[in-house]
Parts: sequence; C-alpha cells; structure tokens
Amino acid sequence: MKSLSDVKFSTLDLVPVRANGSPAQSLRNSLDLAQHVEKFGYNRFWVAEHHNMDGIASSATSVLLGYLAGGTSTIRVGSGGVMLPNHAPLVIAEQFGTLESLYPGRIDLGLGRAPGSDQMTARALRRERSGSADDFPEDVAELMAYLGPRTPDQRVIAVPGTGTNVPVWLLGSSLFSAQLAGERGLPYAFASHFAPRLMHEAIRVYRNHFKPSAVLDKPYVMLGIPLVAADTDEQAEYLATSVYQRILALMRGQSLVQRPPVKTMDGMWLPHEKDAVGSFLGLAMVGSPAKIRAKLDVLIEQTGADELIFTCDLYEHADRIHSYELLAQLMKG
Repeated sequence: MKSLSDVKFSTLDLVPVRANGSPAQSLRNSLDLAQHVEKFGYNRFWVAEHHNMDGIASSATSVLLGYLAGGTSTIRVGSGGVMLPNHAPLVIAEQFGTLESLYPGRIDLGLGRAPGSDQMTARALRRERSGSADDFPEDVAELMAYLGPRTPDQRVIAVPGTGTNVPVWLLGSSLFSAQLAGERGLPYAFASHFAPRLMHEAIRVYRNHFKPSAVLDKPYVMLGIPLVAADTDEQAEYLATSVYQRILALMRGQSLVQRPPVKTMDGMWLPHEKDAVGSFLGLAMVGSPAKIRAKLDVLIEQTGADELIFTCDLYEHADRIHSYELLAQLMKG
C-alpha cells in the first residue's frame, strides 16, 4: 500500500495574469515560482499550452521552458502539455530536441490531444495544416521517431532532436489517451485538476492496457490536483475564492484574468454555477496542512498514484509560494 512518502510532488503553473498585471510580470513570477519549488524539493515544473486566453501567459510553451530551465538547475521542466494537433511533429521534435541539448536530462514532453483553444483560434494557429485530434496516435509515433535514434533509411531528421530520447508523456481528461499511453508503454498524466469525473476509470483503462516498453516496465500515473494551502482552513477558503471566480468566468466565457479574493461568493454565482465549479474542482486540496494531509492520504489510497502535480492559481504570488511551501512540508513528512 502506497503512502504519501512514496509519491513524488510536482508543480503545474498556469502562468496566470492578474487583472492589474501583465504577461511580462506573470512570466517573471513563473520563473520565481520554479526557483522556489526547486528549493522545496519538487520533482518537476510543467507549463501548459493555451491560446487566446487573456489570463494565461504560457502560449509559447517551448520558449517559456527555455527561460525556466535556464533559471533553474535541478528540477525537471516540461510541457503539461503541448497540444500536438496544433503543430507538425517535426517542429516539436526540433524545439524539444534543442531544449534537451541545452539542458540534458531535465526536459519532459507532455502531449495533449485537444487543441487547447476554440475552433477559430485553432484555425489561426494551423492555417491550412490539416492536423486534428484524430491524427494523434500517428503524430505521437512520428514525433517519437524523430527523437529516437536515426534509422538507415530515414530521410527527414530533427536537428537537434535525433537521439535525444526526450521523455514523452501522454496527457488526457478522457479515456482515449489513457488507452494509448498504456498500449505504447508511456507514462500517463490525467487532468484531474479540471476534469476529475473520469479519473478512476482512466487510471483503470491505462493500467489494464499497459504493455511494458523501452521507456517503462510498469504503469506510471500522475494526477493533476488544484491546491490552496494556507496556515488555517479559513484563510485557505478565502484565498480559494480567486480560483472560484476564475472557473466561473471560464464557464461564462468571460475574461480569465485573476481576480482578488472576496469574503463570500454569495450573490456572485447561481446555484447551478456553484455546483458546476464544485464539480470542476472536485479534487481540490483547500485548507490547512492537516486537512490537506488527510485528503491526500485518501486520494493515494484510492488511486495508487505515483506522482501528483499541483496547480495553485492564487491572486497574490506570495500566497502561491507559501501554499507550495506548506505542501512541501507534508512531502517531507
């Protein structure tokens, strides 16, 4: 039976933009956060590709990863993830081959099957490229071939990229990538930080379909977890209202810039919206360290997860750092 001490802790930064802030400040905050969680002992620091969202500044994911890797020294950095339908596999192989060449042994390539944007934005990204989610299995295979050893008859190579063997993860919020990750023998990260409903089933599908590979001899599961840790339960609940407002804005199609916390959400959402936000954040760890410890123990017992990757979307940068520091103390027992 796994315990908390058996599980690795990592960080997923959504690089949030504040209502009174700027993308430039958000990017600087991301590096500062990476430097702090590296000191706290976290395993990896990931950022995700999003487009056409005014509250998220990580659209140029590989560029940002170079900045983060250059400003840290030991923590793994990677994509959580790159939305592969938006890109030609060769381009991603070259980008991540470059990162791996510059920062050997520290780069992760997490791949998502969704476009990470609306249809109009997807078309603006791709123009006439015919990439779609249906091509995902073939695109993953092509990308991994570019990152693997060059074969005698290979006419198109990634330079840098060839032979770097950048670790590839499959990410998902449904069952498709769970099955594909299992069949390919790849590590799997489930997006339970925003879509917890299918978590248990996705883990089961992944493990049931797992076939040992050159990468893994047994399944490896990472789960996304929203985090709001504070010194007291009351303070955590107060800080969490910034997260609630952001998810509510997402559901309403409004601006996603971060909003300051409020004393109460009463009057800000309708009953069905409150329920929808609660479902979205079903795995959220909100509270004091003692409360979060109890919830994590249950989660690990139920899932047997190998790693948890936490996203902490608070208004004040200092509060985010403090949340991760409190969590790190649990990690160290």
